[in-house]
Amino acid sequence: MMLIQTLIAFAVCLGVLIIVHELGHYWVARWCGVKVLRFSVGMGKIVFSRRLGPDQTEWAISALPFGGYVKMLDAREQDVRSIPPQDLAREFTRQSVWKRIAIVAAGPLANFILAIAVFAGLYMHGIPEPAARLRAVPEKSAAHAAGLRGGDLIAAVNGEAIQGWTDLRWKILQLAVDHAPARLEVERRVDDRREPVHEQLVLSLSSLSASELEGEFLQKLGLDLARPQAVIGKVLPDGAAARAGLQEGDRVLEVDRKPMMDGLAFVELVRSSPGKTMEVVVERQGREVPLSLMPEAVLKSERVFGRIKAEVPLAPEMINVSQAPLAALGKAVQRTWDTSVLSLRMLGKMLIGEVSWKNITGPITIADYAGQTARIGMVSYLTFIAFISISLGVMNLLPIPVLDGGLLLYYALEVLTGRAIPERVGEIAQRAGVGILMMLMAVAVFNDILRLVS
Repeated sequence: MMLIQTLIAFAVCLGVLIIVHELGHYWVARWCGVKVLRFSVGMGKIVFSRRLGPDQTEWAISALPFGGYVKMLDAREQDVRSIPPQDLAREFTRQSVWKRIAIVAAGPLANFILAIAVFAGLYMHGIPEPAARLRAVPEKSAAHAAGLRGGDLIAAVNGEAIQGWTDLRWKILQLAVDHAPARLEVERRVDDRREPVHEQLVLSLSSLSASELEGEFLQKLGLDLARPQAVIGKVLPDGAAARAGLQEGDRVLEVDRKPMMDGLAFVELVRSSPGKTMEVVVERQGREVPLSLMPEAVLKSERVFGRIKAEVPLAPEMINVSQAPLAALGKAVQRTWDTSVLSLRMLGKMLIGEVSWKNITGPITIADYAGQTARIGMVSYLTFIAFISISLGVMNLLPIPVLDGGLLLYYALEVLTGRAIPERVGEIAQRAGVGILMMLMAVAVFNDILRLVS
């Protein structure tokens, strides 16, 4: 069932992005007066088609789902000697270079517009996400050296307000790519004050290497999401927790004379202690109660872990991040721009060897993420579609022949020189572009397989 959900989520995501991209080319071509012969979702052999509209454009679905195309009346691809004069005037190569630029650029632009629309809709609707409140900060970490402590709420980074954990992660990532320090505004509660105290701290990001940005880089800095205290929820009668005497509402104070930071620390300790006796002290109705707890050993996926059959709530403090329509649109544009720029920066760092080529993902990983985000909820799935749409737009603008960016490079040279590039040069560049794309696809599929194996 999970595989079917993943395939459906991937197919919907891919279909939407392809259709939006090709509709960008189609609409601008029609607006520029170019005759469109075929609009295809997919590549290769046509499996279904129907002709519609005054030009009898063929709307088709093709066998290979990875891609699509808009076929226009083009003298480079067909014999136009028998074409009526009124249609010949609508042939692609007879259009001005600026019209050709507009038609080619419209596909990637449509992907960026889709991302902006999705982000704006999500920001207006409201996105539930964890507050940017910190878990206890490890002593030997950049965050501790900066003066950050557990319970601190990050209110702003470099003067820009932070609305949630995702916002914090995004701002730190952008600064880390440039090795720039993060100036943090922190809200900290002090015992003898009713209102939180605001402090200005500087977090150095110089300790992060480019390769460390691939994973949970915030934890490498000592930043982690705050979790609730280790309070016991429902206790099953046939489990280790019930045998030890744990009761619903007990707050775990310490285990083996070590204080429990939060519920997550307790869960991790239980899971790593199968068959081991743990001396636990809990707070129950205002008094401390010592207990002996032995998690039962459970084998799952060739790994043994401890289980006590008791609930321990781990949900962090949640907030609803929302914006007014105009503010949401502005934030959506900024997020799309920032994501595009960051993608290009990361690509540049791959080329010079600062970032691993393992970051390149292929259809298997994208399908996996599509399924995961769809199972989490519609907000996560739509956010995923927006990010993939941006990636598709950026990729298509790369100056690689056979991509939209390669064609735009040709037309830019035509604007500068006043003449089109020689046909022979175009053919050689096309072959080179295909080779580059095949190499990138091979790397992406190889990385996908490695992820599956590991």
